[in-house]
Order: sequence, then structure tokens, then C-alpha cells
Amino acid sequence: MPSLSEAYDGRRGGTDGRDPRRVALGAGVSLCGAGALVTALLVVTTPLAAVFGATDPLAAKHLAGVLAGLGGPAILLGVVAVLPSKRRQQLGVIAGAAIATAGVWLFSYAYPSRWVLAEDPLVFETAIVYFIGGFVALWFVFVALANFRRRNNPHGRVTLEIQREGETQRVEVSRSEYRAMVGDGGSADDILTELDERRGE
Repeated sequence: MPSLSEAYDGRRGGTDGRDPRRVALGAGVSLCGAGALVTALLVVTTPLAAVFGATDPLAAKHLAGVLAGLGGPAILLGVVAVLPSKRRQQLGVIAGAAIATAGVWLFSYAYPSRWVLAEDPLVFETAIVYFIGGFVALWFVFVALANFRRRNNPHGRVTLEIQREGETQRVEVSRSEYRAMVGDGGSADDILTELDERRGE
């Protein structure tokens, strides 16, 4: 039988069943995305653009636009990788990030020759593609966040999983009942007996 503290916390080994490498990778991707956003801001406000070979203002704005455009989806990808999300939510964020990246590619192609003052600008198309990708990715991140909060809010109930003689049973008790059982200082057999009595009521 798992310890009652593990059952109460809902964590086995402190990872919620998530691969620590995936969590670290997600955090790294989010940090890279945030770094890209900060770098984009610095490129257009400081001489940092020259470090990347963007010596004229148009080249600096082009670089900043690409960095900022890629930074947002990267942050969302990292967030959904860190959260204990479902595969559908992960695929939704990946799809949204891919669409947003297509919008970044369109911006890179259109700026500056086919931008605002051109005869055949691609500003609207670029904005629509990027907005759709960002919206899809953000929607699935919100769904993952909502599910994560719901899983971590048992509404005053604790589910205990009992493994005995090859059979697994689940028993729900209130938080106050759980604290009373653990606070009594009884043995594991006493607690199992009390749980059996509660289940038989």
C-alpha cells in the first residue's frame, strides 16, 4: 500500500508521472522564447543589431520581427511541455505554433519589399496566419491549464488507493476524515480496517 502522504498529495516521486527530461526541455524552450522576445526588443532599441549583421534600420526591424514572432510560440510550446497535459493538447499547441511559424516565414518573405507601402502588400495575410496560429496554440494551453487546476482541486475530497492481495480499490474520504485517521497514530492495519468500515456504510 502506498504511503498515505503520497495518496493525499497525489504525487509519486514528486513528478506527477511526468518525465523530468521533458519538464527540463519545456522550461528550456520557454526560456529561449523569452530570450528571443528580449533580444528582439534590444535589437531595435540598442546597437545590438550590428552583432547579428543587421547594420541598417530595415534589417534590424526584420530581425526583430522574426525573433519576436518565433519567441511567442516557443513560450507556449514550453508551457504545454511542462504541464501534465494530454497528447491532444500537446498536438494542438504544436499545430498552432507551426501555423504561427508559417506567419513568421511570410513576414520574413514580405518585409520590407511587400509591406505596408507596397503595391501588393502581404501585411493582412501575414497577420491573419500568425493570429490563427497564436490563437490555436493559446487555446490549447488554456485547456491544459484548466485541466491541471481541476486535477489539483479535489473539492475537499481525498482519493486513497488501497492495494491488497493483488486487488486495487479506491476509497474517497474528506480532508478532515483523512487528517483524523492519520493523526490518530494508528498502524496501517488499523487504518485499513477503518477504511473498510467506511466503505461498508
